[in-house]
Amino acid sequence: SKTAFHADGPIENGTLNGNLYLKGGGDPKLNMEKLWLLLRDLRANGVQTVTGDLVLDRSHFVQPTLPIFDDDGNDKNKPFLVGPDSLLVNLKALRFIARNDNGKVNVVVEPPIAAVRVDNRIQALPKAKCPGWPDIRYNPVEDADGVTVVVTGKLPAGCSGQTYLSLLDHQRYAAGAVRAIWKELGGSILGNDRVAPVPEEARMIARAYSPDLVEIIRDINKYSNNTMARQLFLSLGAEFRNEADADDSMAAQRVIRQWLAKKGLISPHLVIENGSGLSRAERVSARELASLLQAAWQSPYAAEFISSMPLAAVDGTMRKRLRNTGVAGKAHIKTGTLNTVRAIAGYSRDNDGNTWAVVAILNHPRPWGASAVLDQVLVSLYSRPSNESTAQR
Repeated sequence: SKTAFHADGPIENGTLNGNLYLKGGGDPKLNMEKLWLLLRDLRANGVQTVTGDLVLDRSHFVQPTLPIFDDDGNDKNKPFLVGPDSLLVNLKALRFIARNDNGKVNVVVEPPIAAVRVDNRIQALPKAKCPGWPDIRYNPVEDADGVTVVVTGKLPAGCSGQTYLSLLDHQRYAAGAVRAIWKELGGSILGNDRVAPVPEEARMIARAYSPDLVEIIRDINKYSNNTMARQLFLSLGAEFRNEADADDSMAAQRVIRQWLAKKGLISPHLVIENGSGLSRAERVSARELASLLQAAWQSPYAAEFISSMPLAAVDGTMRKRLRNTGVAGKAHIKTGTLNTVRAIAGYSRDNDGNTWAVVAILNHPRPWGASAVLDQVLVSLYSRPSNESTAQR
């Protein structure tokens, strides 16, 4: 996908006499570094001052209205609950860093978006052992101009703490991030922020492309990034949407089911809502998922797919699991976690070097200790007797 700046006026002596448009193409990994490079490219193309508005084009996706995922009380400030957007910038995350240097506590926000202000009320304590989880609380208070975050707690000298929050809507975050970087680069935008499509007569002056699919899927699977998964799902729909599709979600569902049917993968229990793990409507059976993994093993892209999943005891969401076991480094496992669900799916070796497709899904109102049970499934598979009759691998 492509993210691009467009202009509807002439550029003379470093000044764009007109509006600056930023058109999103659904890039799931438009982080601050990439946005900085894109704005550097804009500067290199002769723009320093924009006399008109900063206009965001967020029309790439046609999104459905979905039920709220309320496992966490619909706490919209939690970064992992960020929804998809045509112009998703930096996963809409704000990083708050609190530091006590020589008795003075400072709180910094990254990126430094003007609409986010800090009311620092942290009490500075004398030097002491730094706590693993500093006693710092963040209370966002919305107002007409953005949000003020009241920061309270205690922090010993020489210690620091950080947290991530999502406090702004997509429009305000994207515009604020652009303006923050543009200001650091010595640029200025004199007009306001607004949303509108790029006019046909506007010309493109700078662009950036999303990473390849292998990199995106690796980020999604290694770290269970639901926001990126939802972006990719809608991107699939946007690519193949036709007049019969009400939105990009419907288009993506249609394309996925057609692909499964073409591969002979019958999935009567499959229900797709938003393409990520954050859904109470989505369904799939363990056998259907195992059949998909077996088919993927035969794919010419098997190596890329398998390596995208966390490696037991090594990285991703499996980094701290199955350490000091025979399975360490021998299983590529995607994890799944909801308040009442624990799941694993992927590939694991036994002690004879055979590779197995493994799926285990546990649904329970109180799934405490379930992850340990699922880990034991992998340990038991690894330790199975060599002469044991084999199921289909």
